[in-house]
Amino acid sequence: MTHFMSINLPKAIGHRGAAAYAPENTLESIATAADQGAKWVELDVKLTRDEVPILFHDDILDRTTNGSGAVAETDYADISSLEAGSWFGESFAGIQIPTLEEALEVIILHDLGLNLEIKPCPGREKETAEAALDVLTQIWDEPENILISSFQHVSRETARDVAQDWNRGLLIGGQSPDEIPDNWRELADYLDVKTMNIGSKILTNDFAMDIIDEGYPLLVYTVNQPDEARRMQQMGVDSIITDAPDIILENILTTH
Repeated sequence: MTHFMSINLPKAIGHRGAAAYAPENTLESIATAADQGAKWVELDVKLTRDEVPILFHDDILDRTTNGSGAVAETDYADISSLEAGSWFGESFAGIQIPTLEEALEVIILHDLGLNLEIKPCPGREKETAEAALDVLTQIWDEPENILISSFQHVSRETARDVAQDWNRGLLIGGQSPDEIPDNWRELADYLDVKTMNIGSKILTNDFAMDIIDEGYPLLVYTVNQPDEARRMQQMGVDSIITDAPDIILENILTTH
C-alpha cells in the first residue's frame, strides 16, 4: 500500500472555514479560521452550469443564498451576483460565493493547508473532480499541505487518476457505527488513499484502532465540543475537523 509523501496534518481543521462564526465556504470564513489559529481549512467544491469550480456545499442555492434552484443549472455569472451572507447574520450581508481560484488566493495568503472535498452535483462526479483539480494544479505547490476527499466514488477514482502525486483521504460518514463499510480496507487500497476521514458518529474505539493499525492518519468530522474532541484524541485521532477552531484548539491536549 502506498501512503505517499508526508502530510503536514494539524490538530484542528476549520470545517467549511470556521462555519460556527462566518458563512460556510466563503472567503470570510476562511479568514476567520486563520484568525482563530487554524492551520488548515476544509472546503467543498462543486461546478456551476458552465463548469466554474465554486465553493459550495448544497446541490441547490436556497439555504445559503438569496437565489434558488440547482447549482448545476445556474451559470457562474448568475451565481456570482448572489448574496451569500445574510442568512448567517446581518453583519455578513453582501458576501458572495467564491470561486475555487479566489479561495485558493486567500488560503495561500494566510498560509493555510487545505482539505478539499469534491462535492459534485448528481451526474457531474467526474467533471467536478477534473475541473477542481485542474485549478488546483495551476495554483497549488505545497503537496504536504493538501488533502483531496469525496463521498462520491467516481470523484474518488478521478482524483486518484488525475492527482496521483497528491494525498487523498477516504471519506466515510453515517449516523451510526452500523454504517462502517465492511470493505473499507479494500476501498482504501483501491483508491490509494493517504488518510481516513471518518464521521464522528460512526467512529468507535475498535474502528479507530483498526485504522491506526493499518498505518493511516485518522481525521474525524465534525466535532465542536471540547469533551468530544478530547475523547477523539484519546482514541488516536490525528486531526479534528471543526466548525469552531478556536474552541477545539483551546481545549485539545496538544497543538501545533
